[in-house]
Amino acid sequence: MVRCALACALLFCLNEVAKFQLPDDSAVKPVKVVEVPEYSEGIVFDHAGNAYISHGDTITMVTPAGKPSTWAKTPAPNGHKILADGTHLVCDGNAHAVLHLDASGKALEPAAKECNGKPLRAPNDLTLDTPNRGFYFTDPGDSNDKKPDGTVHYVDSRGTVYLVAEGLAYPNGIVLRPDGKTLLVDESSRNRVISYPVLGPGRVGPLAVFAELPAKAGDQIENMPDGMCLDAAGNLYVAHYGMHQVQVLNPEGKLIRRYPAGTLTTSNVAFGGPTMNQLYITGGMGKQQGSKGALFRLDLDAVRGLVILPKKE
Repeated sequence: MVRCALACALLFCLNEVAKFQLPDDSAVKPVKVVEVPEYSEGIVFDHAGNAYISHGDTITMVTPAGKPSTWAKTPAPNGHKILADGTHLVCDGNAHAVLHLDASGKALEPAAKECNGKPLRAPNDLTLDTPNRGFYFTDPGDSNDKKPDGTVHYVDSRGTVYLVAEGLAYPNGIVLRPDGKTLLVDESSRNRVISYPVLGPGRVGPLAVFAELPAKAGDQIENMPDGMCLDAAGNLYVAHYGMHQVQVLNPEGKLIRRYPAGTLTTSNVAFGGPTMNQLYITGGMGKQQGSKGALFRLDLDAVRGLVILPKKE
């Protein structure tokens, strides 16, 4: 009986692993969903399956059938998340704020515009801390590896903004693991992903390097990690700006896949589709300035993306 129980447990584990088997690099081909006039960013999905992408001064909504329409206009929209009440949070560098929009795209009072009495510089991307009704966001400003003064902030349920981390070389994409214990951040100008242990809402421990990423080669023009997302198995998908790629890191930070992105200046990623097995990718078709943007889709079969959209209130 013990031998049978062990065999059954092993079979169950193997079946669970098979459910999340990532397809090989060569088995995945990007499919263009829609094209927009400018470099695109900030992909997110609502409860109806509509996608939202940022480009120029516009947020375009794309229906599940692939039909685009203008949803909102803000100065320079970027990272984007949707809350349980159906309202939207949008990082906007030119507005120097994390904007708060209602379900129809109308502006509400900004969710964040200063920290400790200092104006925000250029909020870039964000991740929700749903159990605590808060969120983290990056504010790289004009930081780089020679001027590492980028920051990470937290906004609590009362709207108070806290400084979480500083001294970073262009902090960009940001993801909170679902157990709430680890915060992952792209440090773009150092071509790496860093991590922080979360000690409590808006409080983190020392920085650690989660992964050093590949350098550009051939026709790749840059190697700056941008937006990120997770699948249900804990793998991290990194939009690698300038490399035509989405790179996949396992939970230990090892590079396990390099998927073609369709875009050159690949900017952001999010899982969507009826069974959450489609990875959607934003970016520019060429160099960012003057390039058309697009939304692409990768069909990843048995993979399941982590659901980040909070349940409706």
